[in-house]
Amino acid sequence: MKKILSLLVTTAFAAIQFSRAADLSGVITFKGAAPEEKELTPIKEDATCSTYYSGALPKTQHYIISAKGELANVIVVVKGVPAAKSTGATATPAVMDQKGCLYVPQILAVQTGQKVVVKNSDSCVHNVHTVPKENEMKNVVQMPGGADLEFTFEKPEPFLKFQCDVHPWMFGYVTVLDHPYFAISGTDGKFTIKNLPPGKYTIEATHRKLGTKTAEVEVKEGGAAQDFTFEPK
Repeated sequence: MKKILSLLVTTAFAAIQFSRAADLSGVITFKGAAPEEKELTPIKEDATCSTYYSGALPKTQHYIISAKGELANVIVVVKGVPAAKSTGATATPAVMDQKGCLYVPQILAVQTGQKVVVKNSDSCVHNVHTVPKENEMKNVVQMPGGADLEFTFEKPEPFLKFQCDVHPWMFGYVTVLDHPYFAISGTDGKFTIKNLPPGKYTIEATHRKLGTKTAEVEVKEGGAAQDFTFEPK
C-alpha cells in the first residue's frame, strides 16, 4: 500500500509540474565585425557540383549573422532539469539534405534515439560518413535519387561530424543530447525551449566556432527569457 501511495503522489506531483510548465525564449546576437567566410573553390574542379553555381561560388557558413547582428546555429541547452530523459524514440525525425553539394542545414541537434534522415537531392553520388567521438562510425554510399538514409545515436555528443569523402568540402554537424530541453537559434537569432518545469537552471548557449556562454535563469509559470551575445574570438 505504501508503494502505491508513493507512486500516486509522485505521479500527481509530476502532473502538477507539467501543468505549470513554461517556455524559455531569447535572442542570440553577435557583436563586432563578422568573421570572413572562405569561398569553396574546390567546387570549380568538380564536373557536377560546379554546374549548380553559374555565378559566385558558395562560401563556408560558419557564421550566419543577419544585418541586425542576429546569430543563427547556436545550440541552447537547459542543464539539470529534474528527471529529464530522452524522448527521441518518438520524436519527429530531423532532416539533413545534400543539395548543391552542401549539407543543408549544416547544424542540427537531436536526442539520443531520434532519427536523422539524410537525403540526396543532387544528381551525383555522395557518401555519408559520420565521424563521431562517442558513437558508432558509419560510412554509407548514397546514389542520386537513392533512398533516404537513417541514422540514430545512442550517446550524447556535441557537434558530431558528417562528411562526404567524395566532396571533401562538405560538412554537417549534429549535436546529440539525452533530453528534449534544447533549441537552435534561427536566422533571426530567436530560440524557444518549451515545457520546462518551474525552477532555477543553468543555460548553455554554444556556437561551434565561438564557444559557450552560460547564464543562470529562474523559470516561473509565466515563462522566462534569456538573451546571449557572442563576440569574435
